[in-house]
Amino acid sequence: MSTVNARQIERNDGAAEFIGQRRKTRKLLDIGCGRNKIPGAVGIDKVPLPGVDVIHDLNSYPYPFDDDSFDEIYAIHVIEHLDSIVRAMEEIHRLAKPDGKVIIVTPHYSDYMSWNDPTHKWHLSTYSFRYFREDYESSYYSKARFETEQIHIDMARLWRTLGFEHLMNFCLQHGSLRFLSKFWEGYLSLIVRAGAMRFVLRVIK
Repeated sequence: MSTVNARQIERNDGAAEFIGQRRKTRKLLDIGCGRNKIPGAVGIDKVPLPGVDVIHDLNSYPYPFDDDSFDEIYAIHVIEHLDSIVRAMEEIHRLAKPDGKVIIVTPHYSDYMSWNDPTHKWHLSTYSFRYFREDYESSYYSKARFETEQIHIDMARLWRTLGFEHLMNFCLQHGSLRFLSKFWEGYLSLIVRAGAMRFVLRVIK
């Protein structure tokens, strides 16, 4: 399902260097890798494309791996295609080692690309993965727990040049300024649109 390789991620949201620094000594899983598997990772996808190591329907659980198998799990433009994000995150939680990293890239709901693809089932915001925090008001429906370590949003060149992308990403990393990004997301994002979002989550077990 994933159609974005490391070079494309670098162009879109600067993640390629982050990936390259971490993947050398750790066991990686690339969920929905498609033709563009993260180098050094085990790739799983339902389509038998070149580079796919494990052929499996990503909406069928469990995935064919043991508990606590991976240091890092990547889901690059795949989570929005799945039938249940909650169920997928529970499976990712099962497969990841304690304190493992989960890197998710997905369109922001204000990105027109989020709506152009008829296989997209979900349209997400920077708040979407707060559901898996211990203090989320209805998180008792799922036992999967993640701590958000980083959120990065990509914007069009105009907003990047004007400094708006930098401002919003700065606000996302500083809780005391989160109200500014919340205001943008709630009231301005259909004008000042975002593109891809990158989440770095830490697995809590």
